[in-house]
Amino acid sequence: MKDIRKYSKAKGHGTVPVTHNAKQGDCPRFTGKAVESGLSPWRNDGFAFIAALLALLLITAIGMLVFTASTSDIRTSTRITGEKKAFSAAETGLYKMIQNFDPDNLSGSATSGSASDATTWPQVDSATDPDSRYRINTPAAPTSGASYLPLAGYAIGGGQQWGQSRYDVDITGTNTRYSSRVEIGVGFGYGPVEISTTYK
Repeated sequence: MKDIRKYSKAKGHGTVPVTHNAKQGDCPRFTGKAVESGLSPWRNDGFAFIAALLALLLITAIGMLVFTASTSDIRTSTRITGEKKAFSAAETGLYKMIQNFDPDNLSGSATSGSASDATTWPQVDSATDPDSRYRINTPAAPTSGASYLPLAGYAIGGGQQWGQSRYDVDITGTNTRYSSRVEIGVGFGYGPVEISTTYK
């Protein structure tokens, strides 16, 4: 250890030694205020924050896209299911109409209940599918075209002809759970009935 002494004179005082303890070969080091205070002109905190924010926004956008796609698929699936149930209910109504059809009592083939209130319509199956219902309008003769259609093999000698009388009917099927509704128009024939105008 080298002892370096400097002397200075002060008025009214003796010599005052000023001592610095340093190793030989050492040189003074400069430490700036930025280093002493812990600040650095090249900090990466701001860039890391922006990068994290962008990553969060990207993840949020992807999540919203997946959620929207899933919701759209669910809505489409729900709509298709409801339409299938409503169409099945309309088919059930058609079968019921065919079973109960009476050309002498056309209004008797129609179902009761309010046209605007589907809850008053007959149920397809009260046990397994109580939400599917159908409504049968009153069958009527067609407003255009032939009223009768001949049936092959039913012609009898002497001028008698047999065929089918034509009718049109509208049947509506609905499912109150899915709020779906399907209306079908059906043309059908009833016979055999005599369609000749002359008798033997």
